[in-house]
Parts: sequence; structure tokens; C-alpha cells
Amino acid sequence: MTRSLPRVSRRSFLTASALAATGTLAPFRGAPAQPVNPRLGMDNFSVRAMGWKAKALVDYAASLALDSLFITDLDAFESLDDAPLRALREYAAARRVQLQVGTWSICPTSKAFKPKWGTAGEHLALGIRVARTVGSPVLRVVLGTWEDRTTDGGIERHIEQMVKVCRAGRSQATDGGVKIAVENHAGDMHSTELTRLVEEAGTDYVGVNFDSGNALWTLEDPIGCLERLAKYTVTTSLRDSAVWVSENGARVAWTAMGEGTIDQRLFFTRFRELCPNVPVHIETISGFNRELPYLQPDFWTAWPALPARALARFEALARTGHAVAPWQAPSGADKAKAEQDYQRAELERSILYCRNELKLGRQMKVG
Repeated sequence: MTRSLPRVSRRSFLTASALAATGTLAPFRGAPAQPVNPRLGMDNFSVRAMGWKAKALVDYAASLALDSLFITDLDAFESLDDAPLRALREYAAARRVQLQVGTWSICPTSKAFKPKWGTAGEHLALGIRVARTVGSPVLRVVLGTWEDRTTDGGIERHIEQMVKVCRAGRSQATDGGVKIAVENHAGDMHSTELTRLVEEAGTDYVGVNFDSGNALWTLEDPIGCLERLAKYTVTTSLRDSAVWVSENGARVAWTAMGEGTIDQRLFFTRFRELCPNVPVHIETISGFNRELPYLQPDFWTAWPALPARALARFEALARTGHAVAPWQAPSGADKAKAEQDYQRAELERSILYCRNELKLGRQMKVG
């Protein structure tokens, strides 16, 4: 069922934008102040329960006065034909929203790979064409998930296959002016492994989509992970996270921005230094937690080469955190509607925090 675009609190976002503009943020109309802030945007997965297609997502991003919209799955587009994609590009540009594009696994040996878009090479070519047509400078892709680490040959076998697919698509990416942005996704690769993948494939056309929440699933402090991946990072999917010590190791719960364990001011101080031209896309995926049982011997089968220093930094972070209970829909509530409201609230609260507290974003809502 197609859902109409819900109303957004105009007053809250006008107020937030005005507050942000009193710092280094320039007004929507007029010459930019110096230094220019990172662009602020959203990853559409934050509001996945809404079921919105691309045009509705553009409208929502524009209503929040966002600079960028990261559409990270091809199913969100009404059509993958060139004419509708060009029309979407113009529609977004008229609303001052830059589009970035992503898709799913292009690793043919990954458990996450699906042949819906053809072979891995055909999938990559399709994604590059979509990105080029809507004006996205990047195409986000993933290898897989943490489950790939437990398969025969471990993650190394999948990295080798991913490198081959990327290399085969090099000319398409370079000719289209699109950089392939491989995400550190769902515990699939440690930052050291993703670094190796990017360098083996070729840094001229392959980079990183940095996901701060996923860093914790590989037993990394997000700030340390950022410092390692920053020089390859071309786009982002960011959120805050709570991490705390558990009986078997640690637990991680993704949260709205400013509500977790991570020092966001320090994170974005480093981000501004290391990634000054990279957009900040907020991808809130809250409501559950995951245990990382690294005190159990079986855990290490999937992590034979985890750097000890990175683990020590992660454990030190976990010792500063506190437990977060999973989200549950209110008793008797329409669960689908409650989930939609929850996701929107998490994202919109995060956007306000990024504007008011972190001074991110370039637009101020006018009129």
C-alpha cells in the first residue's frame, strides 16, 4: 500500500536550523561561511518501515532541510530506466538534495549475495549506471555479513572474489565518474581487511562507505576505525551506539545520535580533520542489541588475525558503557504504525542533535 508523506514538525527544524546557523553553518541562501561544514543527510534505511520510494524520500529529506539523501537499495527507485532516473535527479536538485546511491552484496560467494540483479558483475554494472544517471559520485556496495567469516576459507576467500568483481567493473566505474564504495558491513570485515580489499582492487576507483555502528560488530572503537579507513572514505552511514561489558564479552546496541557510548564530539572533530568533504549520512537502526562473545573460545574461529591493540581499545570503550534495553511496541499498539513512528523519531532526533550540538549541515530552512 502506498503511504502518503507524513507531516514533519516545521517549527522544530526551523528552530534547529536557525541555531546551527549561529555557529559556522551558512544560511541556505547566500555565500557559504568558512570553514564549510560537512553536508548532513540521511540513509533511507533509517525509515525502512515507511516503505517510501525515491521521490517520497526526496520530499522527506527536503522537509528536514537535509543536504544529501543516500538511497542504499535499488528497490527504492520507482524505475531503473534512464528517463525516470534523470527526472528524479532534476526533482532532487530542485529541492537542493544531493543523491547518493547504494546496493547490496556484489560478492558471488557471500551468503548475502542474491541473483535478483543478475551476476555479481551485472549487478555492479547496473548500480554504476543508476548512480551515474542520478548524479551520484558513489555506489555503495557490500561484501556480506559476519556469517561469511564462518564459511570455508573464511573471509579471505570472499575478499578475493570481491576484488575480482571490482576489477572487472573498473572501466565502467571510471568512465561513469562513479567510485565503488565498499561498506564495513554487519561484521563482515575488520578495517584492516577492508583496507586490503580497497588497495588490492585499486584506490583510484574503489573507496569506503564508513559505517560507525558496524565498526563495533568487528570489535573496533568507531573512532579508531575511522582513523584507519578515513583516507579511503568517500561516503558514510553513521549512528551512535551503546556498548557495555557482558558475561561473555560485550553487547552493542545502536542508538540515536548523542544517546550512546561514543564521544560524538571527538568523533566529528576527527571526522572534520580527516574527511572534510565527505557527507554525513545518518542511518539509525535502533531497538535491539547484539552480544559479541569474545570470551568464548569458539568466537575466535572467525577472527584468527584480529589485532590485539584494536580489541584492547574496544574493551576499554565497553567498560565505560551501560546496558540499553531492546525497544518494544507499546502494549495494544498497531505494531506497524508504532515501528514507523519509532524509526522516524530516532532519525529526526538524531538530525536535531547533529545540527544543534555538532553543528553539521549546510542548509537553513527558509520560508
